[in-house]
Order: sequence, then C-alpha cells, then structure tokens
Amino acid sequence: MRKERLQLTDVDARRLRVLIDAPRPRDLGDAAGVAVLERHVGQAEVLPAGRIDPDIVTIGSEVLVKDLATHEAITFWVVSPGSADAAAGRISVLAPLGMAVLGRRAGDRIEWETPGGLRRLRVVRVLYQPEREGLNAA
Repeated sequence: MRKERLQLTDVDARRLRVLIDAPRPRDLGDAAGVAVLERHVGQAEVLPAGRIDPDIVTIGSEVLVKDLATHEAITFWVVSPGSADAAAGRISVLAPLGMAVLGRRAGDRIEWETPGGLRRLRVVRVLYQPEREGLNAA
C-alpha cells in the first residue's frame, strides 16, 4: 500500500502540540492516543492554514469515508477532544478514527489496528473544511 503524505495546517499543528504537551490524560487510552498523535504530528508536512488544499482533512472538517471491508459509508466531523460526541458524529482527533483521517486527503487509503482487527478506510471526500471558508487561516 502506498503511504500518503500527511499535511497539517500550522493552526492545527499548534492545537495538537498543546494536546501533546499538556499533562498526560487520566485515561490510559487517551495517553496512548497522545503518543500516537505525537508521531503523527512529527511525520506531517505543516503548511500555513491559508495554503492547505481543500481536500485535506483538518480539525473542524466534515469527512466522508468508506469502509473497504464492509463498503459502508461513514460521515463524521473531526473535532478537538472537548467537543467530541460520537453519538452526534463528532470524533476526537485523539480517537483512532480521528487521528487516522487527520491530515489525509480525498482518495487516501488508511489502515490501522483496532481491538477488532485491521481496519481499512478510504477518504472519499472532505465535505466541509473550515479553511475553505477562510476560517482558521492565520
């Protein structure tokens, strides 16, 4: 599988760095998520928010993905941890799904290990991106 290049906005990279540098969460799952997030940020190309392509998933984006095993289409928002509400379709950047899509572009294929086994998705489309609307552009 081809490894796509992660891209983050400078605004998102700063937000994520705050999460990484904060005192470790009480929940061990969150602590593990922070460690993965740190690697994720370290691998990403960071661009000014105003120059990010409109098909890149950023914090605040609504994204449509397709599960490559079940062919199920899933739509959700990628949000900061304090705004997360899975029942409302708001997935934290610290959650495996949020982290998997953050910085990816439409067409990218993603795979990661879950407790239930290997999960494979394709980013179909970024339905909304705040930077497209001129938001978060510093």
